[in-house]
Amino acid sequence: MALSCGIVGLPNVGKSTIFNALTRSANALAANYPFATIEPNIGEVPVPDDRLKVLAEIFGTTRIVYASTRFVDIAGLVRGASKGEGLGNAFLSHIRETDAIAMVVRCFEDPNVTHVEGAPDPIRDIDIIGIEMALADLATMAKRHERLSREARADVKLRPMLAAADRLIAELEAGRPARVFGPTSLEAELARESFLLTIKPVIYVANVDEGQIGTPGLMAQTVLKRAEEEHGQAIVLSGKIESELAGLSDEEAREFCEELGIARSGLDQLILSAYNTLGLMTFLTAGPKEARAWTVERGSKAPHAAGKIHSDIERGFIRAEVVSYEDYARLRSLDAIRSAGLLRSEGKEYVMQEGDVVEFLFKV
Repeated sequence: MALSCGIVGLPNVGKSTIFNALTRSANALAANYPFATIEPNIGEVPVPDDRLKVLAEIFGTTRIVYASTRFVDIAGLVRGASKGEGLGNAFLSHIRETDAIAMVVRCFEDPNVTHVEGAPDPIRDIDIIGIEMALADLATMAKRHERLSREARADVKLRPMLAAADRLIAELEAGRPARVFGPTSLEAELARESFLLTIKPVIYVANVDEGQIGTPGLMAQTVLKRAEEEHGQAIVLSGKIESELAGLSDEEAREFCEELGIARSGLDQLILSAYNTLGLMTFLTAGPKEARAWTVERGSKAPHAAGKIHSDIERGFIRAEVVSYEDYARLRSLDAIRSAGLLRSEGKEYVMQEGDVVEFLFKV
């Protein structure tokens, strides 16, 4: 199963509008009433990568294949979701099946669009979602703690894990997410094993109106500040404008972005943030037939990356011929790269780097 990023938020904050723009589809019903989305909508979204166009130009190929990441549009959450209010139980179970969270909050006033809490307040909305997920995690940890307590009486080796459970529960009771613990900590290990919601990385998405493009208003600024305080990520975008961009050709979309004074659309920023948050990276292959981006987890070694292309290449792996994208873009030919001594031959222990342009050699 591919890694996925769940789009979550209160009802009527623009989740489905953003999802539809991301996937350039109308699969998700965008409507002005709560719970327009019941079953989650899933879409594979290409990851923007201008490097492929450069490689295609160098190799004279017209076929470009982008990497992709998966987004899941999940039903809106309301207060009391952890106790089953609204579509709470279904909502929380759908989040549990994703690997990261894009939390959409509304940062504009509009009397024609109802807000389930009466009026927009993005920090309140973030806190509502955070509290509901923490309450769901507390219920999960109560059962896990009870089981660990029994097992630790018989096996002293489990006592550190029980102590970690105590610390994890204390943070959740204080309204803090499990991700406050370092990723290599015993608490984080326990949280992942227990499939806790609040261990998942979060990207805050401030959905603004057209007037705030390039100059986020006060509500959006509070979201950016919240992300900074948490050492996290935040994206400011306008769901309405992104929907308009999604209906244009690539050239028209570029011209529209230039008119708006933005270098990259908010959705492109969101896709790239989700890709990075999921711990993914890209290596590249290029030749006369196609220029292609391949996805691997950060820290992957060369044989594993080769297996993304074909399992036979991983099994018969001999070595990887590697050039950095920057060197390819600068020198424009493999002969020039060889002459400059920039073609590297890497073995089985080589850890792939972002933007490696690779040819794998293997025995059949």
